[in-house]
Amino acid sequence: MQDLTVAFLQFDQVWQDKQANYSRIASYFQARQSIDLVLLPEMFHTGFSMQVALADDWLESEGLAFLKALAHQNDFSIYTSLMVQDDGLYFNRGVLIAPNGNVQIYDKRKAFGLGGEDLYFSPGVKESIVLLKGWKINLQICYDLRFPELVRNRITDDAEAYDLLLYVANWPQKRIAHWDALLQARAIENQCYVVACNRVGIDANQLVYNGRSQAIDFYGSYLSGPHEQEGLFVVSLSKYALAEGRKSLPFLKDA
Repeated sequence: MQDLTVAFLQFDQVWQDKQANYSRIASYFQARQSIDLVLLPEMFHTGFSMQVALADDWLESEGLAFLKALAHQNDFSIYTSLMVQDDGLYFNRGVLIAPNGNVQIYDKRKAFGLGGEDLYFSPGVKESIVLLKGWKINLQICYDLRFPELVRNRITDDAEAYDLLLYVANWPQKRIAHWDALLQARAIENQCYVVACNRVGIDANQLVYNGRSQAIDFYGSYLSGPHEQEGLFVVSLSKYALAEGRKSLPFLKDA
């Protein structure tokens, strides 16, 4: 397992304007950078909208095509979510896209009832742990963060179930203290790295977002952020440090 270079793009999503969001995202990747994985905020090309008429058809997704092209052109993987229609149902679907176009999915399991998400979107039913350059990565989306039982790490066949938790979100400023506290807790209790990408700006519902995208190590210490300005932020995750930290504090063996 090699070290992993992860970037998260915290930006002001243009409400329900897919083309504008494509342009804004692409502008950050004009020059090739040495990155393994990029995170974009939840519902990357629409914002956190309940307007399911905007959902991409899963089999002919314009958003997915954009992400595949971006991943291929820059030789990195991408994790984000988008609203899709699949076999008559709507999902807030996480996608991890490799440079070769391979797609692995995670459907958000906890619909945000306070925002009406449960009225429109079907919940996912299973965990998704994917492999990237030797790292076992657990894919999550926004409101999932409030439910620690979804991501309880464990020892299986003498190895931890995963090494890195990813969260992509549209998490408003008025509850941002919860975001910070819960992300730290997930890193500490699961002895893993956590990288979380939120948005900034104001959406059409007049919700204010101050970002605070961040990367946290297995001790709960910040490696990058929390950031409140728009930008692309890059962090390196150390495989050696993770192994040594787990070795010195073997808490997961007692779970």
